[in-house]
Amino acid sequence: MLNDINKNKIKVCFVAPKAYPIFNPAIGTYFGGAEVDLYYLAVEIARDNRFDISFIVADYGQKDIEKIENVQVIKSLDFKKNLLNGLSKTWKALKQADADIYVLKCASPGVPVVAEFCKLHHKIFIYRLASLLESDGTYIKEHVFLGKLFKWSLRQAKIIFAQNKTDYDNLTRTMGLASHVIPNGHPLPPIGNQKRDTILWVGRDDSVKKPQRFLELAKSFPDEHFTIICQTLNNDDKYKNLIETARAIPNLEFIRHVPFNQINSWFGRAKVLVNTSDSEGFPNTFIQACNCGAAILSFDVNPDGFLNSYNCGLCCNGDVGRLTYNLRFMLESNRYLEFGANARRYSEKFHDITKIAAEYKSIFKQLIHNK
Repeated sequence: MLNDINKNKIKVCFVAPKAYPIFNPAIGTYFGGAEVDLYYLAVEIARDNRFDISFIVADYGQKDIEKIENVQVIKSLDFKKNLLNGLSKTWKALKQADADIYVLKCASPGVPVVAEFCKLHHKIFIYRLASLLESDGTYIKEHVFLGKLFKWSLRQAKIIFAQNKTDYDNLTRTMGLASHVIPNGHPLPPIGNQKRDTILWVGRDDSVKKPQRFLELAKSFPDEHFTIICQTLNNDDKYKNLIETARAIPNLEFIRHVPFNQINSWFGRAKVLVNTSDSEGFPNTFIQACNCGAAILSFDVNPDGFLNSYNCGLCCNGDVGRLTYNLRFMLESNRYLEFGANARRYSEKFHDITKIAAEYKSIFKQLIHNK
């Protein structure tokens, strides 16, 4: 009887090698927004006993298979090993998952591997766009060989999910491919009456994120406390120089890493979350800020113009000078509090993980029915 029940479950496998530190915060290494998005989705869908959820991650020294938050977490490639070894371990993990549906997000060499696996084994391949650079053709132009494989992979997908209308329009224009817009989903933490005492930046030392802009901004507001939480992939001279520059700014606190399960406390303390990136899709930090009632100040990232439409914050439209002007405006008369309250209402309406997961589950069931 139990085998019959399991047989009738829809088996979905999420693939995000760098996501293991979210499942196991003790690891304490880097992961990004794409990993957070798929993690929340996997854990929420796993609450529904009509689904059997697995998640393929990289080798961080853990057991081959672990059950975490009702998700079967499967170990695959070791980033320290060569490409052939990685392909072999990934392929083995995909077979081990034995899912009906495989879901990926974020362009990488693994995308065509999973697309080919699904094609050969008659599985359903799904891709979720991770950033503007994937939808507007930039990734394909900058990665000649992998770009062609990425484009081929998207054409194999039964469905492509976009984070926003901008990515939807771009994908149609650049590749002639249709997509389905579903925002990123997050659990909604309770809002307390915590003291808001810092201007916050959260991210990694990626060149596109331009953390140096935040450091310059802090210098312009010596009476305000600034916090930068900045992880690194390489711990190179560039990162060390960033730390040295930050430590020379008296009102700026530099934090290398905050465990994933503790990060909301920082968003709860933030008067304003500042995003200094040149380009992103829909940053998970935006949703985390909205969830915690923090206002948003963005250099140029404003998916579908939501900051303006819902009065969640301000966008500088790529003008560095307006970062200072807009932050001063938000701080005057505590205007950031109104922006933050609007942000929380926006998040409740559009990013509640329970609503987002329900939409995915409906689509997964339809895909299985059609198959």
